[in-house]
Amino acid sequence: MRLVTGLLTVVLLLAGVASSHAVVRIAEDRGGRIGTYVDKYQDLRSSGETVIIDGLCASACTIVLGAVPHDKICVTSKANLGFHAAWDRGSNGRAVTNPEATQMLYSMYPTPIRRWIAQRGGLTPRMIFLRGRALMGMYKPCYMDAHASSAH
Repeated sequence: MRLVTGLLTVVLLLAGVASSHAVVRIAEDRGGRIGTYVDKYQDLRSSGETVIIDGLCASACTIVLGAVPHDKICVTSKANLGFHAAWDRGSNGRAVTNPEATQMLYSMYPTPIRRWIAQRGGLTPRMIFLRGRALMGMYKPCYMDAHASSAH
């Protein structure tokens, strides 16, 4: 099964049972507008679905960490979270950091994530990545048994 990549690459994998057993897999999601992700993840939180982070989840995608309960998120060895300051397009078309939106974004993250970001200088225009052992120490590992069901 070929995965669709792009701005909102969130692939829904159904385990073939009740929706409480459904799984949402995030991979190759580069983010987008904060409001769009807040809305999407509020719906996801309400659904009770489990989130598998199995690749890049950057920028606004990382809001999932604060919106979905910790016990409903797992990470694979390919999980890679990218964090940076929020920005708007300036009059010249260039990215301009938005301090208020950056603070709002930062406040959405769970304490361990905020601590990790702070230890690296905070949210700046430069992307910082949380992956590997550091990420696996914060979230439970997930096993891609559900991945096999995506081929059906």
